[in-house]
Amino acid sequence: MTQNSIKRPFLGFGLGLRTKHYEPILQQKPKLDWLEIITENYLVPGGKPLYYLDRIRELYPLVMHGVSLSIGSTDPLDKNYLTEVKALADRIQPAWISDHLCWTGVKGINMHDLLPLPYTEKTIEHVVSQINQVQDFLQRQILIENVSSYLTYQQSEMPEWIFLSEIVKRADCFILLDINNIYVSAFNHAFNPEEYLDHIDSDRVYQIHLAGHSNCKEYIIDTHDDAIIDAVWDLYASAIRRFGAVSTMIERDDNIPELNELLTELDHARTIANTILQKDLQKEMSIA
Repeated sequence: MTQNSIKRPFLGFGLGLRTKHYEPILQQKPKLDWLEIITENYLVPGGKPLYYLDRIRELYPLVMHGVSLSIGSTDPLDKNYLTEVKALADRIQPAWISDHLCWTGVKGINMHDLLPLPYTEKTIEHVVSQINQVQDFLQRQILIENVSSYLTYQQSEMPEWIFLSEIVKRADCFILLDINNIYVSAFNHAFNPEEYLDHIDSDRVYQIHLAGHSNCKEYIIDTHDDAIIDAVWDLYASAIRRFGAVSTMIERDDNIPELNELLTELDHARTIANTILQKDLQKEMSIA
């Protein structure tokens, strides 16, 4: 059932900002509600990235999405990195800042991948402590995103959805729910993606990611290089029925098409969400 009473910001429907689309966005001013930037692309003292970012933020609200926080690593948090993130946030005033529920390296070595964590009570305590430190440093609550995974740990004591839910509750942060990642992991580990959605606290879901992937028959890889498949659209529809209106965006990181192609795909997300929300509203009005 849709949770229409949720008090959370709703930005609408957006895209990930990519270099290829800088000029088309500025020239066309397309029907976009907001844009998500990859934080690390703009942690620079100047140059074209910040030049375009400053111009684009005059047209659209922005959110920041990082890939380097490594919130689950046993390494201490990188305060230099956090200082740069805070400076960028002060500059562009994003609606929110997000990163991934994962680790990306240890002992100062960056694996350049979003690696899953063991789902244990000890890991929950560690990650919650890390998130609290980040939120204190940035002086704002953050969003954490569920990652796709291709392996599991023998030490895990609970399913991923319980692990995620416990962390956001104890750390008092929010969720960036990646629908494609749920689908990918469900396929790879043979669990029901609908069960994942059923155990997520609606009040904590602030943003949704949609993307394409590569199906290798025996497993799926989250590649963000193709169109969104029907099964992921169906799972997105289930998420909207459960969570209500959630700010939604599409990621494309490889084989990036022309802007209009992504806008067409985004219109499909808008249509799915609006149709479901309108039907729920009509049901509630008829009951009242």
